[in-house]
Amino acid sequence: MAMRRSAAALLLGAFVLAACSSGTSASSSTDASYSAELGSTDLYTKAPQRVQIGVFRSSDQGIQLVTSGSIAITLSPFQNGPGTPISGQAHYVAAPGTATGTGTPQLSDPSGARGVYELDGTFDEPGVWQADVSFEIDGQPIALTTQFQVAAKPTLPAPGQKAIPSENLTMDSKVNPQAVDSRAQDGAAVPDPELHQDTIAGAIAAHRAALVLFATPVYCQSQFCGPSTDALEHIAKTGPKDADYIHVEIWADYNAKKINQAAAQWLLHNGNLTEPWLYLIAPDGTIKDRWGPLFDPQQVMSELRQVAG
Repeated sequence: MAMRRSAAALLLGAFVLAACSSGTSASSSTDASYSAELGSTDLYTKAPQRVQIGVFRSSDQGIQLVTSGSIAITLSPFQNGPGTPISGQAHYVAAPGTATGTGTPQLSDPSGARGVYELDGTFDEPGVWQADVSFEIDGQPIALTTQFQVAAKPTLPAPGQKAIPSENLTMDSKVNPQAVDSRAQDGAAVPDPELHQDTIAGAIAAHRAALVLFATPVYCQSQFCGPSTDALEHIAKTGPKDADYIHVEIWADYNAKKINQAAAQWLLHNGNLTEPWLYLIAPDGTIKDRWGPLFDPQQVMSELRQVAG
C-alpha cells in the first residue's frame, strides 16, 4: 500500500498537499519559480465540488506559500476537450489554527501560514481538466497552470451515499493507544479521548448526526491533520450535543504499514489512500457532505447545526 504524494510534497518537505494530483506548472515570474498543485482528490462529475489548489514559490531563500485573499481560477477541459469551463475567484482556506491572512495574496513562511485556495463548481464531463491560476504579488502578475483528472463517479464515499457503518477504534478498544491516536506515543495518553468514544456504526444505528475525521496527526503527509483534529475537538465542545464527533486514526501500526480497518473501508482504493478527510453524516445514515484536505470550521459548524436539527 502506498499513500499518494505529489510534486509539491517533494518540494515542500514539511508542508505537503497530501491528497494532491501531480500536474505541470508554468509561471510568468522571472525572479522566482511559482507552482500550483491540486490539493483535491476524487473529483467527479454531475455534483458540486470543492476544488482546492495550493500555490507556492521556490527560490534560493527556500519555499514560501501564497496565502490570504483570493486568486482567479479557471477550470477548463484540457486541450479543448468536452466540458464547460468554470471560472471565478477562489478564496483562501487556512489550515485550522494558522493565520487566515488579509485582503490580498501574499507570500508566507509555512510555519506561520499554510492553506489552499478553493473554488466551487460542477464538472459536466469526465477527463483531464486544466486549472489556470492568476494573481499578483507585490504588483507582479503571476500565471500558473496545472492539469488534473475528473472521473465520472467518485471512488470514495461521497455525499448522497449511505455511510459505511464502520466499527472504528474507541477508548474501550484493547489495542495499542497509538492505533487510536498516533500522538499517544512513549506512554502518552490519547490527547482527545472525547473524539474516541463513539463508532460510526453506533451513530448510524442511533440515528445521530456525526462528524468523522480521518487523519493521522503524527504521520500525516501534510501539516493539515494535526490542526484539523484540533479543530474537530473544538467543534465537539461547542457544537450540537445530539451529534457524535469521531476521529479515526489512519494507522493501526505505522512501522508495519498496517492501516486501521475503518480508515481502509472509507479511504483505501486500488492501493492508494488519501487523507485527511472530514465527513458529515446525517441522522438517516447518508453522507451529507465531505471536505478534503482542508475545511472551514465555521462552514462545517453551520452545516452540522442544520443536519443535527
